Amino acid sequence: MAVSEGAPVFEAAVPCEVFGIDRPELVSPWYQFDAVPVGGANVRLAFGFRLPLEGSRVALEAADTLVVPSCASVHDEPPAELVESVRAAYDRGARVLSICSGAFVLAAAGILDGRRATTHWMHASELARRYPLVEVDPRVLYTEDKNVITSAGTAAAIDACLHLVRLDHGAKVAAELARRLVTPPHREGGQSQYVRSAEPPLDDWLAPLLEWTSTQLHQPLTTREMARCAGVSVRTLERRFAATLASSPLQWLLQQRVRRAQQLLETTDRPIEWVATTSGLGTPANLRVHFNRLVGVPPSAYRRTFQHPEMTGNGAGSSIGRPDAGSVGVAFSREE
Repeated sequence: MAVSEGAPVFEAAVPCEVFGIDRPELVSPWYQFDAVPVGGANVRLAFGFRLPLEGSRVALEAADTLVVPSCASVHDEPPAELVESVRAAYDRGARVLSICSGAFVLAAAGILDGRRATTHWMHASELARRYPLVEVDPRVLYTEDKNVITSAGTAAAIDACLHLVRLDHGAKVAAELARRLVTPPHREGGQSQYVRSAEPPLDDWLAPLLEWTSTQLHQPLTTREMARCAGVSVRTLERRFAATLASSPLQWLLQQRVRRAQQLLETTDRPIEWVATTSGLGTPANLRVHFNRLVGVPPSAYRRTFQHPEMTGNGAGSSIGRPDAGSVGVAFSREE
């Protein structure tokens, strides 16, 4: 496990939990796991945790899988030693997995060029901007392209590591390990369901129209009605939407209706039929089609995940992983 100063605790701990604990009752041999310091004999993780490491560079250089959970900062260049280790591992044919912002390390090493990859949804636009040859997909929990795997933020570390176990030891072993970790062996949907979209900056012309439209989502609005409200032609309306929001009026309207449905599913226990009507999506079937396409999961699954505790009484809520700090790599080999 190659760990650098400032590594986030959770992202460093998940690979240790999954690959570092021998589990002969599941399958034997399990993984040979080695911890390798990058930049010093001892490193300090986030929140002051210290992690003395005993693994050698030989173990890192011989590993047939290299896991890179995160980089120091998505805005700075990742540590050169870690980038070099990733590139060397890839060149010798090792499997490489990044977790969260670890995708920036893989991108810096040049192994994501021309590949579909993901990272934490908060960092996806930055990854795409800095590395335009990478096909960034912020909707999914993880991607796989031959021997290169990338995963989304924080808790997606578990999904990605379980995926490796599934590849190496089969679905039955991965499912049993998931039970012990008290997590689903495969989570439904992607990370689109966790994204909170930021409101774009609006000019004085468009802001009043969008505010009015947001109060009329339950009505059967048309582009012509929106243009009439704004006092412009349909062509002008469409041109301003494209320039300001990179969307057509009707596409924007659909996105707002789905967002309203998300809010209603989170904060009420009203029937799906009521949610569909109130959000302006009309019928439950129409709600399911558009919700599934834009959010990535059915409305019922979204409600189970994100409904407020006072609605369910079971304390279930939602959380979104924090942005990362630190630089971590995890190296291990499968025993023969």
